[in-house]
Amino acid sequence: MMSNEDIVTELENMEKEKDGLRDEFIRLTWWMRGGVTHEQIVNLPHKERKLIAQLVKENMETSKKTGTPFY
Repeated sequence: MMSNEDIVTELENMEKEKDGLRDEFIRLTWWMRGGVTHEQIVNLPHKERKLIAQLVKENMETSKKTGTPFY
């Protein structure tokens, strides 16, 4: 059985995870610029969201290296 302290710690960890997911959803929605809605991002499987985030990161790095704008 979990102690009250353990339960509080677990709830705090879950709150941090929730906040991280919310941040990820909003950022991906912004980067997609109308390509997907917030609701669609929220409903994507974790693996697909990570693939999109990796693509955005790669495009940003390419843009920095080449000096081309990244919109």
